[in-house]
Amino acid sequence: MLRLTSNRGLGSRFFVYIWFIAAVFMKLYVLHGNLHARYIDMNLLDDLIAIGSIMLVSFWTLWLPPRGRGIALGILNVLLTALIFADLVYYRYFGDFLTVPVLLQAGQVGELGGSIRELIHLADLWLIVDWAAWAAVKIMLRFTRGGSSRRQGQLHNSFGGRTSSHGFGGASFSPVSFGSGSRRSGGRRFGRLFSGIGVFLLGFVLTMGPIRFYTQTWAVGLFENNWWNVSLYNVTGLLGFHYYDASRYLKEHLGSGQQVNTEERDEIRQWFNEASQRRQSDNDLFGAYAGSNVIVIQAEAFMNFTIGKTIGGQEITPNFNKLMDESLYFSNYYHQTGQGRTSDADFSSNSSLHPLPTGSVAVRYPNHAFDMLPQILKSQAGYTAEAYHAYEGSFWNRNNMYQAMGYDRFYSKKDFQLDEPLGWSLGDKSFFRQSLEVMSQEKQPFYSFLITLSSHHPYSLPASIQELDTGEFKGTIFGDYLQAVHYVDAALGEFVEGLKREGLWDRTILAFYGDHDNSITDKAGYEQFLGKTLSDLDMHQIMSQVPLLIHLPDGGHAGVYPEPAGQLDLTPSLLHLLGIATDSYYMMGNNLFASTGPDRPADRLVVLRSGAFTDGKLYYIPSADNLFTNGTCYDLSSRTPAEIEPCRAPHEEAMKRLRISDEVIATNLIADFRKEDQGVRR
Repeated sequence: MLRLTSNRGLGSRFFVYIWFIAAVFMKLYVLHGNLHARYIDMNLLDDLIAIGSIMLVSFWTLWLPPRGRGIALGILNVLLTALIFADLVYYRYFGDFLTVPVLLQAGQVGELGGSIRELIHLADLWLIVDWAAWAAVKIMLRFTRGGSSRRQGQLHNSFGGRTSSHGFGGASFSPVSFGSGSRRSGGRRFGRLFSGIGVFLLGFVLTMGPIRFYTQTWAVGLFENNWWNVSLYNVTGLLGFHYYDASRYLKEHLGSGQQVNTEERDEIRQWFNEASQRRQSDNDLFGAYAGSNVIVIQAEAFMNFTIGKTIGGQEITPNFNKLMDESLYFSNYYHQTGQGRTSDADFSSNSSLHPLPTGSVAVRYPNHAFDMLPQILKSQAGYTAEAYHAYEGSFWNRNNMYQAMGYDRFYSKKDFQLDEPLGWSLGDKSFFRQSLEVMSQEKQPFYSFLITLSSHHPYSLPASIQELDTGEFKGTIFGDYLQAVHYVDAALGEFVEGLKREGLWDRTILAFYGDHDNSITDKAGYEQFLGKTLSDLDMHQIMSQVPLLIHLPDGGHAGVYPEPAGQLDLTPSLLHLLGIATDSYYMMGNNLFASTGPDRPADRLVVLRSGAFTDGKLYYIPSADNLFTNGTCYDLSSRTPAEIEPCRAPHEEAMKRLRISDEVIATNLIADFRKEDQGVRR
């Protein structure tokens, strides 16, 4: 029988490589099919980008001998599959892709446990179907070769054990004389070299050609602005996005980094001066509660749509509802978080700056200078400041970040007795009780910042503490979420009673707000719960709004405040109540207690990290490609889409605010401004 030799020619040399490209391309298609993002498709140019980027990441394997090439492609396949799968799971939770700063926090992934398990679907097995197919081919070839070997053995015997130079009996046909082996070896090396170079050049053209076309047409300025990562993906493809993200990170941290020129610095200073003027107010609330203790509770995934609602005749948040009668309730309060989620809510609420578009400030820039609420209260009013969170202190780099923020002490998981193990760590009822025991012994006035845990995804509470009858939602993640919110509300009620017993209630400003949404995006569940059809605007607001409740020591100024507000507004508003002016601080938020009137309308533009915004009259939802004209501008009075132009000016201001905040954080600009300010004062 004639047998193929190891010199299989160009076609056989590329067989395994073509299989690799097809397999990875299929995986990228599987991921794309799970995104369901508006205005993002995968057309022919996107296909070329995907194929080209696969070539660029793998061309070097063609320089290896056949066996080494096969091993390298196998390892590369596994690594790329792991990356695509991780991106898919991350996108299901965050609506975004993994970045280098997030990967540097990968040590936290193991802590997510059940949350990650909930995000893995059976259909994800399509990502490894090529592995099964390859294994089947290998098995089939092994059986085929086994039969061939037996036939060759019979043929060998029929020739009396002799073999032919033409390939019979497994020998290779070789008309080349002595010394031709080295020439063939050198030829194969040059062939591999030129093959790899050729594939690299082809991959570069296939990738960069369409990207260049996009960035010169509808995606102009994509790489100059802090667009959403999904927008970058829409142009670069997944592998291209990760290459760009890695190069951006290296430029930030190993090179000269982001720089702000003199003109930009002057523009930023001017913007902060104007923001400071907008916050100023000499109304009766300024300093009305000076010297009060301040307790801020950041409640995990506590969303606004549950407030005042019932299910099966039971109030979901009875204690919150009761507090509303003697507190200020901001019914249109928006979380402004990004990839950092809980960490972002913490940062923005205490610094009045936007979070970063990728990663978390606490991980990327914990040592940069910010005007933080605990620092200000300590330096300006002699407060003690402490943070409480019954979880690992290293999570979100809190050990380091809280020290930089100015807290005197951070009480983490190791400081609590786990007498109510629940969910991620300690149940909120015990968490509040033990935290209050510490607070009651503190020197007053104090600032206490508490982060709850019990309503964290995937919201699985033991049956023994479930008190809410969720009816038709029982056994669903939506029902579990309502159950978890009800438990946190009960813990809040016990905490308030504890403050009263300790004599702190009438001397304390209590602020309670949600940190971010619950990551449950299925519209059907919300429509079933609310009993009505929901528009895109309805869903966007539901997923963006969290409650803010502020109780003042005398129970004054209670009521529902419908004006738009956001997490950046919390610190300047609390400082107003305490009589601490914010004109010397670099903050971006509004003062919720600033004077308003016909001659001085309140600037209540609230900008979300995604680029969405509202001013109370208009509401803008950006498109996935982040092109302004592809977004939707809503008239809130009619709650219907309006002409796009009325949203253009506030959109430009929103983009400006996000850019300024990013530059201030990344370049440590506040530290420079402080030095300049001190020089002026001297």
